Amino acid sequence: MKDVITIEQYAASLMEWLESEGAQGGGNLDFNSLALNLFKLQFENNAAYAALCRRRGKTPGVVSRWEEIPAAPTTAFKQMEMTSIPAGERVKTFYSSTTTGLTPSRHHHNKLSLALYEASVKAWFVPHLVPEMARDRAERRTFLFLTPPPCDAPGSSLVHMLETIRANFGDGESCYVGKIGDDRSWLVDMEAAEAALEKFARRTGPVLVAGTAFNFVHLLDKLAAAGKTYALPSGSRAMETGGYKGKSRELTKSGLHAAIRRQLGIPGSHIVCEYGMCELSSQAYDGIAGSAGDGGRVFRFPPWARARVVSPETGCEVADGEGGMIQIFDLANAWSVLAIQTGDLGVRRGDGFELTGRAARAEPRGCSLMAGEMEMHTA
Repeated sequence: MKDVITIEQYAASLMEWLESEGAQGGGNLDFNSLALNLFKLQFENNAAYAALCRRRGKTPGVVSRWEEIPAAPTTAFKQMEMTSIPAGERVKTFYSSTTTGLTPSRHHHNKLSLALYEASVKAWFVPHLVPEMARDRAERRTFLFLTPPPCDAPGSSLVHMLETIRANFGDGESCYVGKIGDDRSWLVDMEAAEAALEKFARRTGPVLVAGTAFNFVHLLDKLAAAGKTYALPSGSRAMETGGYKGKSRELTKSGLHAAIRRQLGIPGSHIVCEYGMCELSSQAYDGIAGSAGDGGRVFRFPPWARARVVSPETGCEVADGEGGMIQIFDLANAWSVLAIQTGDLGVRRGDGFELTGRAARAEPRGCSLMAGEMEMHTA
């Protein structure tokens, strides 16, 4: 991929690479050159981000490595228009989950940026959740999503991600069993969820169950209280995302996975955690379905995105095994900001990270917050 002079050209070039076979294996990607090229384009087209960079004395003329590119805090997406897309060209806006009364982050998309987002989703989801499809894309899978459908949650990046997966890889039995409550919190329809689980438990093909940590906790608690367990077919798997945010009883990761195994029959080796946020266009996973947990659980982004764990005091990357705040550099964030300073804490583990929590004054983040305000009900 050569340097380009417009964001549109950059996005088209990256999308072509993402859709090639090289995306899943890493391919020949010059991350540093691409990041510097995109930084220059965003500095020229994103006024809010350019102002932030100038205040830090970091302009394209003085930045020579991708690690030096200024990372915009997620709070900037709440306070400013961190975008290069004119208002009239925006076709979709993703909003962060937040507590009542607080301003959410906004990540605007046009048709091309949304297509790039979807290409990024597909390229990294397959090798982690349905690795067998890397060999055979023609075969469809059954997905059970514990979230509301896209028509009820159009501003959720998680739901858009799940719909991208369903539309490209799902079969006709794939379904959503969530809905939006009167207070706009996410609800899970237990009647619909149990009906789907009973149907899928009788079939022979594997099922992928996906939702927030809260979705799973409330579903599993209700099933346990009713004395119900399901043995989903061999090869079934789960994808969980988001934290607990103090809105419900908390389970350790191992405790949650044990409950999924006990109530749904999905072993820990087939449970994969996803890390994402509305300000990003790429996701990280902590394992591969079928071998998740082998050698420990470490979140890793795709070759077109990188994470750094930095010291809050110095801003420098910490040594392997040390903790700090997580920065993410996402080449698929073409029209917004490629460098994001999250409020998440983590421990550096080689080229990945172990998620350990949130900074003390950071707001609760993620789609799990919506689910955390819900009360499970029977429709």
